[in-house]
Amino acid sequence: MQPHLLSVDELSRDDIERILGRAESFAEVSGREIKKVPTLRGRTVINLFYEASTRTQSSFELAAKRLSADLITLKAAGSAVDKGESLKDTVQTLSAYDPAAIIIRTPHAGAAALVARWTSAAVINAGDGKHEHPTQALLDLYTLKRRAGSLEGLRVWIVGDVLHSRVARSNILAFTRMGCEVTVCGPPTLIPRGIESLGCAVRYTLDELSSADVVYALRMQRERMSGSFVPSLREYAARYQIDGRRLGPSQLLMHPGPVNRGVELAAEVIDSPQALIAEQVESGVVVRMAVLYELLAGRGAPAGVPAPDETIAPQPA
Repeated sequence: MQPHLLSVDELSRDDIERILGRAESFAEVSGREIKKVPTLRGRTVINLFYEASTRTQSSFELAAKRLSADLITLKAAGSAVDKGESLKDTVQTLSAYDPAAIIIRTPHAGAAALVARWTSAAVINAGDGKHEHPTQALLDLYTLKRRAGSLEGLRVWIVGDVLHSRVARSNILAFTRMGCEVTVCGPPTLIPRGIESLGCAVRYTLDELSSADVVYALRMQRERMSGSFVPSLREYAARYQIDGRRLGPSQLLMHPGPVNRGVELAAEVIDSPQALIAEQVESGVVVRMAVLYELLAGRGAPAGVPAPDETIAPQPA
């Protein structure tokens, strides 16, 4: 595994299987009364978030704390960034604290890779613009594998605003690498040119949606849209919303959150037994614990082998 996690494309299938196996061992820890382990005791992890986030930020914070790391969370608002400090200067300032890892979320594609050049810490991309969100893809794989048992041969449809979605890009790479057949579907204006080069098929209607084993709905990324990509949200919902009529009884439903109720998903499917949305949120902590472990403590450990007993022994709160 590379010293950073910037893109799913840098991960081999063995790397992914190792992370998923490690997450399973941490899931056992998360079921205990005392959930902390000493793996990263005395080491510093920095959350550097230039974009609003609930799920990603909180799960990385929990993951670091449960591994006993010293945690610093810095948001752009209220920091020296408001005074004009550049990203490079911010990273160099934070590097003076000798962090083991810097987790960065930014609206600018490629920024995480730049940060990796400016610090000796392990850098984890928590979402960079419209580029990638690798830990989301990993937790999606983990969630789906737990429910389906095997990922090989699963037919996954990713539906919605693919153009502005970093989740879509990471998931196409991750699902195909693990043997899934991926199809992306949405309005032509929201499907990037050449997306097939990532190994997926493309559809512009939901006519063949019944062939999918998994329906992965994407949020309409209105905050990243600089023009009118669909005539209206009502018309988008009429053609692409996943509702009780379109979701078959044997199909699984996923969504990265937050959900725009009544736009990409109807209320009845969000709360259906087929929806894995709550499980995705739960998976975020153990998968991000596994990523931190692999980058900072587990290099060279065999794939699928649980952390050593002394690593997962419960610690006093």
